[in-house]
Amino acid sequence: MDRRLTPYSGRVAHVSLSGEVNAPLTEGLQAQVIVPVANLRATPGGARDRQLLLGEAVTVIDRDKGHAFVMAAKDGYCGWMAESDLGQGPAPTHWVAVPGTHLYTEPQVQAPEKAALSLGSRLAMIGSWGAWANTPHGYVPIRHLRPLGEWADDPVTVAESLLGTPYLWGGNSRMGLDCSGLVQLAMQACGKPCPGDSDMQMALGRNLPASEAMRRGDLVFWKGHVALVVDKDRLIHANGHTMSVAYEGIRDSVARISAGGGGLVLARQRM
Repeated sequence: MDRRLTPYSGRVAHVSLSGEVNAPLTEGLQAQVIVPVANLRATPGGARDRQLLLGEAVTVIDRDKGHAFVMAAKDGYCGWMAESDLGQGPAPTHWVAVPGTHLYTEPQVQAPEKAALSLGSRLAMIGSWGAWANTPHGYVPIRHLRPLGEWADDPVTVAESLLGTPYLWGGNSRMGLDCSGLVQLAMQACGKPCPGDSDMQMALGRNLPASEAMRRGDLVFWKGHVALVVDKDRLIHANGHTMSVAYEGIRDSVARISAGGGGLVLARQRM
């Protein structure tokens, strides 16, 4: 079983694994992320696999010395995170629909900011004050939010809004993205389910034969890497070459990655 998608901490398993593992089973407890960005790790305090954003829901399966083993609601990704990054609160009603915004202490532009929020963060709007949304975490400009279900139209346009975002292995936020984090964030902003890692994302859509030309929104895969096609000549990806989200010519990227030992294109998928 793929540990990333297996809700089993090594001690306790989710009830969905009944009959598959010899371990105590639990339905888990529902919680949500209460910090702007939380790391999801392979082991307690270990290497980062992915990140979760404010307001994202998880099922807590196990706890150990200040860490919680969770399963993310958005994609089933499992791992350990700091227990202090989790809490309870009203169900989110809105999502941050711009690359980034801030939480403010008061509903005015001169107020001190409390935290920076990324595209995709989820908030419960419990009231409003003029042009400001009141949330349990602070005030946010209403124009930076959309109701859940009111999604963006084009994943590539979303990805383009993140140009220049620094590269971060396992990153899922405006503060830092890796290749699959960019694709997932762009897809989910359009209401499209998307797994967290590039090898999982290779199962999305349908495979394009070599004879079929690529078009905007197609995905191109190498071993351990994924990019979004912008047009017939360019793609956009979070990459370690520029250490950012950047455009690159399709021919240039194929030649560069191959010359660098990254191999040939493994798949081209149309969503």
